[in-house]
Amino acid sequence: MKAGRIATALEGASTRRFGFSRFSGLWLMVGLVMLVLAASVVSLGTGAVGLSPERVLRVLWLEVTGAHDMASAGDRLVVIGIRLPRTLLGLLVGGALAVSGALMQGLFRNPLADPGLAGVSSGAALAAALVIVAGQPVGAFLAAVAPASTIGASAWIGGGAPFALLPIAAFGGGLLVTLLLYSLSTRNGETRVATLLLAGVAVGALTGAITGLLSYLSNDRQLRDLTFWSLGSLGGTTWDRLATVTPAILPVFIAVPFLARGLNALALGEAEAFHLGIAVQRVKRAALFLVAVAVGAAVATSGVIGFVGLVVPHLLRLLHGADHRTLLPASALLGGALLLGADCLARTIVAPAELPIGILTAALGAPFFLWLLLTRSRDLSI
Repeated sequence: MKAGRIATALEGASTRRFGFSRFSGLWLMVGLVMLVLAASVVSLGTGAVGLSPERVLRVLWLEVTGAHDMASAGDRLVVIGIRLPRTLLGLLVGGALAVSGALMQGLFRNPLADPGLAGVSSGAALAAALVIVAGQPVGAFLAAVAPASTIGASAWIGGGAPFALLPIAAFGGGLLVTLLLYSLSTRNGETRVATLLLAGVAVGALTGAITGLLSYLSNDRQLRDLTFWSLGSLGGTTWDRLATVTPAILPVFIAVPFLARGLNALALGEAEAFHLGIAVQRVKRAALFLVAVAVGAAVATSGVIGFVGLVVPHLLRLLHGADHRTLLPASALLGGALLLGADCLARTIVAPAELPIGILTAALGAPFFLWLLLTRSRDLSI
């Protein structure tokens, strides 16, 4: 009951501070579900072959009922075979990044916190760069064991390493850096958030420098692969690729609501949360682990996509408040819709080519970040 009253107070204070009319949690969730559905239909119809919403919905209806016909065979190939896995991956990745941002901001009690500050993105990027640039020996060994005809020429990246190693390495790199930061910031069983934040900045700078060195040492093909991956993209998504990330991200969506009460109490401070009966260290460890899993899986499959975790949770705080019981699931929905919108723009701005989606999210997030600094400079203490 105390945690519920805390959440209600936080919700009212946040919305009154900015003069926004408070949206009830129910209506906010209904609106976000409708936004996700609309964004999904638009995403399924956007591309080199444009499809109207009516044609998209007809293909989906025929797929559900199993009543296929020759007239819709071409549309079915485009919608189901090519665009549907890309759309679902966009929803998963956008939701994972946004939920991770909400967790980090609640943990740090700072609206400028971003999943990248935990070192997950930089660690994943470094591991992926190692696979792309230094994967030639691994590729040569696997090529000797399994001929190219059994693996497929398109399964190789950077002229040497198999593509399947990229998500595995990126996921492992993100987890490894997160565990390192956690050990550096934990003393006598207590995790110091400020130390974790500063260590994340330092480790991020170090991994970025190593990634830059690998870029300098790479050849033209490796540099092209590394650059495109580092800017983020949902291109080339297949059902197999979607199947690799879904088991990692879906459990995060299921687990994060159980942290809502603890994050609401942490907004008052760690001592106050402890006196309210919250296992503070357990909440910290769980939040960091979920961020590592979600962001590591997202970066592994789609590359580095920034600012989603910063923009989405803060927008929802302006609309509804700081109650994590609503903020966490709402972040998953709005993050997915936002990334789908950015992906649609990426496919159309320079058509028939495709713009890296990370460029668009940075173009949106950087001005928002500056606005946040200018308008909330008094509330940004760590």
